[in-house]
Amino acid sequence: MLFRLIRPAIFALDSETGHRLAIRVLSALPLRGPMPLPDRLATTVAGLTFPNPVGVAAGFDKDAEVPDALLGLGFGFTEVGSITPLPQTGNPKPRLFRLVEDQAVINRMGFNNSGGAAALQRLSARAEQPGIVGVNIGANKDSPDRIADYAVMAKMMAPFASYLCVNVSSPNTPGLRALQDEGALAALIDAVIAARAESASETLPPIFLKVAPDLEAADIDAIARIALDKQLGALVVSNTTISRPELRSHHAGETGGLSGAPLRSLATQRIRDFRKATGGGIPLVGVGGIATAEHAWERIRAGASLVQLYSAMVYEGPGLGGRIARRLDALMRRDGFTTIAEAVGSE
Repeated sequence: MLFRLIRPAIFALDSETGHRLAIRVLSALPLRGPMPLPDRLATTVAGLTFPNPVGVAAGFDKDAEVPDALLGLGFGFTEVGSITPLPQTGNPKPRLFRLVEDQAVINRMGFNNSGGAAALQRLSARAEQPGIVGVNIGANKDSPDRIADYAVMAKMMAPFASYLCVNVSSPNTPGLRALQDEGALAALIDAVIAARAESASETLPPIFLKVAPDLEAADIDAIARIALDKQLGALVVSNTTISRPELRSHHAGETGGLSGAPLRSLATQRIRDFRKATGGGIPLVGVGGIATAEHAWERIRAGASLVQLYSAMVYEGPGLGGRIARRLDALMRRDGFTTIAEAVGSE
Protein backbone atom coordinates (compact mmCIF):
# COMPACT_ATOMS: atom_id res chain seq x y z
CA MET A 1 0.00 0.00 0.00
CA LEU A 2 2.85 2.35 0.87
CA PHE A 3 4.49 1.71 -2.49
CA ARG A 4 1.24 2.43 -4.34
CA LEU A 5 1.08 5.76 -2.54
CA ILE A 6 4.66 6.81 -3.28
CA ARG A 7 5.03 5.23 -6.74
CA PRO A 8 3.95 8.41 -8.60
CA ALA A 9 6.61 10.37 -6.72
CA ILE A 10 9.24 7.74 -7.50
CA PHE A 11 8.30 7.59 -11.20
CA ALA A 12 8.41 11.39 -11.41
CA LEU A 13 12.14 11.13 -10.68
CA ASP A 14 14.83 9.71 -12.92
CA SER A 15 15.29 5.96 -12.40
CA GLU A 16 18.39 6.08 -10.23
CA THR A 17 17.11 8.86 -7.96
CA GLY A 18 13.83 6.98 -7.63
CA HIS A 19 15.70 3.86 -6.61
CA ARG A 20 17.62 5.75 -3.95
CA LEU A 21 14.34 7.10 -2.61
CA ALA A 22 12.96 3.57 -2.37
CA ILE A 23 16.05 2.46 -0.41
CA ARG A 24 15.67 5.41 1.97
CA VAL A 25 12.01 4.58 2.57
CA LEU A 26 12.86 0.95 3.31
CA SER A 27 15.66 1.95 5.66
CA ALA A 28 13.21 4.14 7.61
CA LEU A 29 10.67 1.36 8.13
CA PRO A 30 10.58 -0.26 11.59
CA LEU A 31 12.13 -3.72 11.43
CA ARG A 32 9.77 -6.63 11.87
CA GLY A 33 10.23 -10.36 12.01
CA PRO A 34 9.82 -12.70 9.06
CA MET A 35 6.38 -12.80 7.48
CA PRO A 36 4.49 -15.91 8.63
CA LEU A 37 4.15 -18.28 5.69
CA PRO A 38 3.35 -22.00 5.44
CA ASP A 39 6.21 -24.27 6.49
CA ARG A 40 5.82 -26.28 3.27
CA LEU A 41 7.33 -23.34 1.35
CA ALA A 42 10.66 -23.90 3.13
CA THR A 43 13.38 -25.54 1.06
CA THR A 44 17.00 -26.52 1.64
CA VAL A 45 19.65 -25.54 -0.90
CA ALA A 46 23.43 -25.82 -0.42
CA GLY A 47 22.90 -26.72 3.22
CA LEU A 48 20.85 -23.57 3.91
CA THR A 49 17.17 -23.68 4.83
CA PHE A 50 15.24 -20.95 3.04
CA PRO A 51 11.84 -20.14 4.60
CA ASN A 52 10.49 -19.69 1.08
CA PRO A 53 12.15 -19.79 -2.35
CA VAL A 54 11.57 -16.15 -3.36
CA GLY A 55 14.56 -13.83 -2.99
CA VAL A 56 15.82 -10.39 -3.93
CA ALA A 57 18.41 -10.37 -6.72
CA ALA A 58 21.71 -8.54 -6.45
CA GLY A 59 21.65 -4.95 -7.62
CA PHE A 60 18.66 -3.78 -5.61
CA ASP A 61 20.52 -3.41 -2.30
CA LYS A 62 24.04 -2.77 -3.58
CA ASP A 63 25.53 -1.61 -0.28
CA ALA A 64 23.72 -3.93 2.17
CA GLU A 65 21.59 -1.08 3.51
CA VAL A 66 18.19 -2.80 3.85
CA PRO A 67 18.50 -6.61 3.94
CA ASP A 68 16.41 -7.00 7.07
CA ALA A 69 13.69 -4.68 5.81
CA LEU A 70 13.38 -6.85 2.69
CA LEU A 71 13.27 -10.06 4.70
CA GLY A 72 10.51 -8.56 6.82
CA LEU A 73 8.42 -7.97 3.68
CA GLY A 74 8.20 -11.69 2.98
CA PHE A 75 11.28 -12.53 0.94
CA GLY A 76 12.86 -15.86 1.81
CA PHE A 77 16.34 -14.44 1.29
CA THR A 78 18.14 -11.44 -0.16
CA GLU A 79 21.42 -10.97 -2.00
CA VAL A 80 23.32 -7.74 -1.47
CA GLY A 81 25.90 -6.26 -3.86
CA SER A 82 27.67 -6.46 -6.16
CA ILE A 83 30.40 -5.32 -3.79
CA THR A 84 33.99 -4.64 -4.85
CA PRO A 85 37.09 -4.27 -2.67
CA LEU A 86 37.39 -0.52 -3.27
CA PRO A 87 34.57 2.00 -3.62
CA GLN A 88 33.81 2.97 -7.18
CA THR A 89 31.41 5.41 -8.79
CA GLY A 90 30.46 3.20 -11.72
CA ASN A 91 29.67 4.41 -15.20
CA PRO A 92 28.58 7.96 -16.10
CA LYS A 93 24.96 8.94 -15.52
CA PRO A 94 22.32 8.44 -16.77
CA ARG A 95 22.80 4.69 -16.52
CA LEU A 96 19.48 3.26 -15.34
CA PHE A 97 16.33 3.37 -17.48
CA ARG A 98 12.74 2.26 -16.97
CA LEU A 99 11.16 0.78 -20.09
CA VAL A 100 7.60 1.13 -18.81
CA GLU A 101 5.88 -0.07 -21.98
CA ASP A 102 7.97 -3.26 -21.85
CA GLN A 103 7.92 -3.74 -18.06
CA ALA A 104 11.71 -3.81 -18.33
CA VAL A 105 14.86 -2.06 -17.17
CA ILE A 106 18.16 -1.32 -18.90
CA ASN A 107 21.15 -0.61 -16.70
CA ARG A 108 24.81 0.12 -17.25
CA MET A 109 25.62 0.88 -13.63
CA GLY A 110 29.12 -0.58 -13.65
CA PHE A 111 29.41 -2.02 -10.11
CA ASN A 112 28.86 1.32 -8.39
CA ASN A 113 29.14 0.70 -4.65
CA SER A 114 30.70 2.03 -1.48
CA GLY A 115 33.29 -0.73 -1.28
CA GLY A 116 33.98 -3.73 0.89
CA ALA A 117 34.77 -1.92 4.14
CA ALA A 118 31.46 -0.02 4.21
CA ALA A 119 29.42 -3.15 3.44
CA LEU A 120 31.37 -5.15 6.00
CA GLN A 121 30.49 -2.64 8.69
CA ARG A 122 26.78 -2.95 7.93
CA LEU A 123 26.80 -6.74 7.64
CA SER A 124 28.77 -7.21 10.86
CA ALA A 125 26.30 -4.94 12.67
CA ARG A 126 23.41 -7.26 11.72
CA ALA A 127 25.32 -10.50 12.27
CA GLU A 128 23.00 -11.65 15.06
CA GLN A 129 19.85 -11.05 13.01
CA PRO A 130 18.06 -14.07 11.51
CA GLY A 131 17.57 -14.60 7.79
CA ILE A 132 19.58 -15.62 4.76
CA VAL A 133 21.65 -12.79 3.29
CA GLY A 134 23.93 -13.68 0.39
CA VAL A 135 26.79 -11.41 -0.67
CA ASN A 136 27.42 -10.88 -4.37
CA ILE A 137 31.10 -10.11 -4.97
CA GLY A 138 32.81 -8.44 -7.91
CA ALA A 139 36.07 -6.88 -9.06
CA ASN A 140 37.02 -3.25 -9.42
CA LYS A 141 36.97 -2.00 -13.00
CA ASP A 142 40.59 -0.81 -12.96
CA SER A 143 42.00 -3.69 -10.93
CA PRO A 144 45.27 -5.10 -12.31
CA ASP A 145 44.26 -8.54 -10.97
CA ARG A 146 40.54 -9.19 -10.97
CA ILE A 147 40.86 -12.74 -9.65
CA ALA A 148 42.72 -11.33 -6.65
CA ASP A 149 39.83 -8.91 -6.08
CA TYR A 150 37.36 -11.78 -5.87
CA ALA A 151 39.65 -13.57 -3.43
CA VAL A 152 39.89 -10.45 -1.24
CA MET A 153 36.11 -10.13 -1.18
CA ALA A 154 35.56 -13.83 -0.43
CA LYS A 155 37.91 -13.71 2.56
CA MET A 156 36.42 -10.43 3.82
CA MET A 157 32.74 -11.34 3.46
CA ALA A 158 32.72 -15.06 4.33
CA PRO A 159 32.17 -14.53 8.09
CA PHE A 160 29.02 -12.47 7.45
CA ALA A 161 27.55 -14.04 4.32
CA SER A 162 25.00 -16.84 4.26
CA TYR A 163 26.47 -17.57 0.83
CA LEU A 164 28.95 -15.90 -1.51
CA CYS A 165 27.86 -15.25 -5.08
CA VAL A 166 30.65 -14.79 -7.62
CA ASN A 167 29.43 -12.39 -10.28
CA VAL A 168 31.31 -12.79 -13.56
CA SER A 169 28.33 -12.00 -15.76
CA SER A 170 27.68 -8.27 -15.58
CA PRO A 171 27.88 -6.78 -19.09
CA ASN A 172 28.76 -3.35 -17.72
CA THR A 173 32.37 -3.90 -16.63
CA PRO A 174 34.54 -4.29 -19.74
CA GLY A 175 36.08 -7.74 -20.03
CA LEU A 176 34.34 -9.18 -16.97
CA ARG A 177 32.37 -11.80 -18.88
CA ALA A 178 35.66 -13.22 -20.19
CA LEU A 179 36.01 -14.75 -16.72
CA GLN A 180 33.25 -17.17 -17.76
CA ASP A 181 35.76 -18.81 -20.14
CA GLU A 182 36.62 -22.27 -18.90
CA GLY A 183 40.26 -21.76 -17.92
CA ALA A 184 39.75 -18.37 -16.32
CA LEU A 185 36.64 -19.51 -14.47
CA ALA A 186 38.34 -22.56 -12.98
CA ALA A 187 41.23 -20.40 -11.74
CA LEU A 188 38.82 -17.85 -10.31
CA ILE A 189 36.75 -20.41 -8.41
CA ASP A 190 39.91 -22.03 -7.03
CA ALA A 191 41.07 -18.63 -5.75
CA VAL A 192 37.70 -17.93 -4.11
CA ILE A 193 37.61 -21.36 -2.46
CA ALA A 194 41.13 -20.86 -1.10
CA ALA A 195 40.33 -17.38 0.20
CA ARG A 196 37.15 -18.59 1.87
CA ALA A 197 39.19 -21.22 3.71
CA GLU A 198 41.55 -18.49 4.98
CA SER A 199 38.72 -16.37 6.32
CA ALA A 200 37.75 -15.99 9.96
CA SER A 201 34.42 -17.68 9.30
CA GLU A 202 33.54 -20.51 11.67
CA THR A 203 31.29 -22.08 9.03
CA LEU A 204 32.25 -21.79 5.38
CA PRO A 205 29.43 -20.26 3.33
CA PRO A 206 28.59 -22.04 0.07
CA ILE A 207 29.74 -20.45 -3.16
CA PHE A 208 27.20 -19.57 -5.85
CA LEU A 209 28.15 -18.50 -9.39
CA LYS A 210 26.09 -15.99 -11.38
CA VAL A 211 26.17 -16.49 -15.14
CA ALA A 212 24.97 -14.60 -18.19
CA PRO A 213 22.02 -15.64 -20.36
CA ASP A 214 24.03 -14.89 -23.50
CA LEU A 215 25.86 -18.22 -23.65
CA GLU A 216 26.48 -20.79 -26.34
CA ALA A 217 25.90 -24.50 -25.74
CA ALA A 218 29.65 -25.12 -25.31
CA ASP A 219 29.83 -22.38 -22.67
CA ILE A 220 26.96 -23.92 -20.74
CA ASP A 221 28.59 -27.34 -20.78
CA ALA A 222 31.93 -25.93 -19.62
CA ILE A 223 30.39 -23.93 -16.78
CA ALA A 224 28.36 -26.97 -15.72
CA ARG A 225 31.51 -29.12 -15.60
CA ILE A 226 33.35 -26.59 -13.47
CA ALA A 227 30.38 -26.10 -11.12
CA LEU A 228 30.13 -29.83 -10.54
CA ASP A 229 33.88 -30.34 -10.26
CA LYS A 230 34.31 -27.50 -7.76
CA GLN A 231 31.16 -28.52 -5.86
CA LEU A 232 29.58 -25.08 -6.01
CA GLY A 233 26.50 -24.46 -3.93
CA ALA A 234 24.38 -23.24 -6.85
CA LEU A 235 24.35 -21.54 -10.22
CA VAL A 236 22.41 -18.26 -10.47
CA VAL A 237 20.82 -18.18 -13.93
CA SER A 238 20.88 -15.48 -15.13
CA ASN A 239 22.17 -11.93 -15.20
CA THR A 240 20.92 -9.28 -17.64
CA THR A 241 21.13 -9.78 -21.39
CA ILE A 242 22.92 -7.73 -24.03
CA SER A 243 20.51 -9.07 -26.65
CA ARG A 244 17.59 -6.91 -27.69
CA PRO A 245 14.26 -8.54 -28.41
CA GLU A 246 11.61 -6.30 -29.91
CA LEU A 247 10.98 -3.43 -27.50
CA ARG A 248 8.50 -0.54 -27.56
CA SER A 249 10.09 1.95 -25.19
CA HIS A 250 12.01 4.98 -26.46
CA HIS A 251 14.84 3.80 -24.18
CA ALA A 252 15.23 0.59 -26.20
CA GLY A 253 18.43 1.82 -27.84
CA GLU A 254 20.29 2.41 -24.60
CA THR A 255 23.38 0.27 -24.05
CA GLY A 256 23.64 -1.97 -21.00
CA GLY A 257 21.99 -5.05 -19.62
CA LEU A 258 18.28 -5.64 -20.25
CA SER A 259 16.15 -7.16 -17.51
CA GLY A 260 12.48 -7.61 -16.80
CA ALA A 261 9.69 -9.13 -18.89
CA PRO A 262 11.61 -9.35 -22.22
CA LEU A 263 14.24 -11.55 -20.55
CA ARG A 264 11.75 -14.09 -19.21
CA SER A 265 11.72 -16.67 -22.00
CA LEU A 266 15.51 -16.61 -22.48
CA ALA A 267 16.19 -16.93 -18.75
CA THR A 268 13.70 -19.80 -18.45
CA GLN A 269 15.37 -21.61 -21.33
CA ARG A 270 18.77 -21.18 -19.68
CA ILE A 271 17.42 -22.86 -16.55
CA ARG A 272 16.36 -25.81 -18.70
CA ASP A 273 19.77 -25.82 -20.41
CA PHE A 274 21.72 -25.83 -17.15
CA ARG A 275 19.39 -28.42 -15.64
CA LYS A 276 20.19 -30.70 -18.56
CA ALA A 277 23.92 -29.90 -18.59
CA THR A 278 24.31 -30.59 -14.87
CA GLY A 279 21.98 -33.58 -14.83
CA GLY A 280 20.21 -31.93 -11.91
CA GLY A 281 23.43 -32.31 -9.94
CA ILE A 282 23.62 -28.71 -8.76
CA PRO A 283 20.88 -26.37 -7.53
CA LEU A 284 19.84 -23.53 -9.81
CA VAL A 285 18.54 -20.08 -8.89
CA GLY A 286 16.19 -18.66 -11.51
CA VAL A 287 16.41 -14.93 -12.23
CA GLY A 288 15.08 -12.80 -15.06
CA GLY A 289 11.59 -11.56 -15.86
CA ILE A 290 9.83 -13.07 -12.84
CA ALA A 291 6.91 -10.83 -11.90
CA THR A 292 4.18 -13.22 -10.71
CA ALA A 293 3.85 -16.46 -8.79
CA GLU A 294 3.01 -18.18 -12.07
CA HIS A 295 6.36 -17.03 -13.52
CA ALA A 296 8.16 -18.26 -10.40
CA TRP A 297 6.33 -21.59 -10.52
CA GLU A 298 7.25 -22.06 -14.18
CA ARG A 299 10.91 -21.42 -13.34
CA ILE A 300 10.81 -23.89 -10.43
CA ARG A 301 9.21 -26.59 -12.55
CA ALA A 302 11.83 -25.91 -15.25
CA GLY A 303 14.58 -26.70 -12.72
CA ALA A 304 15.13 -23.77 -10.35
CA SER A 305 15.28 -24.50 -6.62
CA LEU A 306 15.08 -20.79 -5.80
CA VAL A 307 14.03 -17.65 -7.68
CA GLN A 308 15.00 -13.99 -7.43
CA LEU A 309 13.30 -10.70 -8.35
CA TYR A 310 14.49 -7.19 -9.06
CA SER A 311 13.05 -5.44 -12.11
CA ALA A 312 9.46 -6.39 -11.27
CA MET A 313 9.88 -4.62 -7.94
CA VAL A 314 10.47 -1.38 -9.85
CA TYR A 315 6.86 -1.61 -11.06
CA GLU A 316 5.16 -3.53 -8.25
CA GLY A 317 7.10 -2.54 -5.14
CA PRO A 318 9.11 -4.56 -2.62
CA GLY A 319 5.98 -6.19 -1.19
CA LEU A 320 5.87 -8.33 -4.33
CA GLY A 321 8.03 -11.07 -2.81
CA GLY A 322 5.56 -11.85 -0.05
CA ARG A 323 2.64 -11.83 -2.48
CA ILE A 324 4.40 -14.28 -4.81
CA ALA A 325 5.32 -16.57 -1.92
CA ARG A 326 1.72 -16.74 -0.69
CA ARG A 327 0.45 -17.51 -4.18
CA LEU A 328 3.14 -20.18 -4.67
CA ASP A 329 1.64 -22.10 -1.80
CA ALA A 330 -1.70 -22.21 -3.64
CA LEU A 331 -0.01 -23.33 -6.88
CA MET A 332 1.83 -26.11 -5.04
CA ARG A 333 -1.40 -27.44 -3.58
CA ARG A 334 -3.21 -27.10 -6.90
CA ASP A 335 -0.62 -29.26 -8.65
CA GLY A 336 -0.35 -31.84 -5.88
CA PHE A 337 3.11 -31.05 -4.50
CA THR A 338 3.82 -31.06 -0.79
CA THR A 339 7.26 -29.41 -0.99
CA ILE A 340 9.10 -27.04 -3.30
CA ALA A 341 11.84 -29.62 -3.77
CA GLU A 342 9.36 -32.09 -5.26
CA ALA A 343 8.39 -29.57 -7.91
CA VAL A 344 11.91 -28.66 -9.04
CA GLY A 345 12.39 -29.82 -12.64
CA SER A 346 8.99 -31.54 -12.69
CA GLU A 347 7.83 -30.06 -16.00
